[in-house]
Amino acid sequence: MEQKYTDYRDVDQQQLQHDIDAIKKTIGTPNEEDFKHLLKLELWGRLSNFTGFALILLITYLSYAQYSISSLVFWSVGFVAAFLIGVANVSRWSNVTHPILHGAYDKVPNIPKRYTKDGFAAGKRRWIDWMDWIKPDAWSFEHNIMHHYHLGEADDPDNVEKNLVWLHEAKMPNWVKYTVVYLFAFTWKFTYYAPNTLRILENKARRKRGEADTLDYETSLFNKNGRALWFEYILPYGILKFVAIPFLFFPLGGLEAVANVAIIMAFSEIFANLHSFLVIVPNHSAEDIYQFSTPHKTQGEYYLRQIMGSVNYNTGSDLIDFGHGFLNYQIEHHLFPNMPLSFYQKMQPIVKEICKKHNLEYRQESVFKRILMTVDLMVGKTKLLTIEGI
Repeated sequence: MEQKYTDYRDVDQQQLQHDIDAIKKTIGTPNEEDFKHLLKLELWGRLSNFTGFALILLITYLSYAQYSISSLVFWSVGFVAAFLIGVANVSRWSNVTHPILHGAYDKVPNIPKRYTKDGFAAGKRRWIDWMDWIKPDAWSFEHNIMHHYHLGEADDPDNVEKNLVWLHEAKMPNWVKYTVVYLFAFTWKFTYYAPNTLRILENKARRKRGEADTLDYETSLFNKNGRALWFEYILPYGILKFVAIPFLFFPLGGLEAVANVAIIMAFSEIFANLHSFLVIVPNHSAEDIYQFSTPHKTQGEYYLRQIMGSVNYNTGSDLIDFGHGFLNYQIEHHLFPNMPLSFYQKMQPIVKEICKKHNLEYRQESVFKRILMTVDLMVGKTKLLTIEGI
């Protein structure tokens, strides 16, 4: 028999707040075991990265030594290496950077500063902790503040339906729209996330000065933000990954080896883009997800909106969760964004019971089903839900 859910406007928000706040007492405070769990995930990502580069080194050496290998073997192994490096890239973002920049481990006793919100990827440590297309401080503000505390509102920078109105209204066949979305997924980290986080950070400064927000991504070198995008976001990572790293292989096979490694690096970036797009974008984007026309007014309403506006994927072992970047606990994460990843595994059954108690829908489905629903939303085939009074 199909479950019938309470109209969200009828939910006792005060009791919901009480029940969810009680989870903190049940779970306790972060400790050394939670930190060790993070270190394990970090190690898995590093091993994936190391294995990928070890495979590149092996096939490059064999290709230009007396033990030459066929092109088929070279590129088959090269694609495996690219995939592993891509997995490591996503893991570094989602399993390590994401919770640390939320301050999830700040309360662990004697935590090293490099694993705290203020110490991780700060200043020169960006090159060590999280060297990517995106600057850590810009992403922290865009994601931790604007997205988390304005979920589904007009100020949410990650509202997919709002961001793609131009595609919905475009006079083109649906198959072209779908093609645009799928091609976008190959490059979205540097074509969307990098300039969007810069734009949101610029709008923060504009609001302090009493100026209107900018809706445009600045990419011109003749513009201050455009120069920042290129010299602080795109070029540092692009030169490191597609120039500096490939040239390390020059002694093994000259420019041909450099070119081959650059191609493998390009494929690793494609895999990282597709993987991150798969696990990140569907969390708040489908026809059964709600958006809101006004800011939340109470903590109980805030909690309610996180449930209404989020979806989980399949969960299970650390390995399954690692592959999802722990974004398969999105409901729990949005209720308590500054909790260690291990806490979400512990609190999930409690959150499920609270949703059942209040007759709230707890959405949890395969990430592959959710990505198809998300793409339908992105092309305008479906719409986010809205409800008056919340």
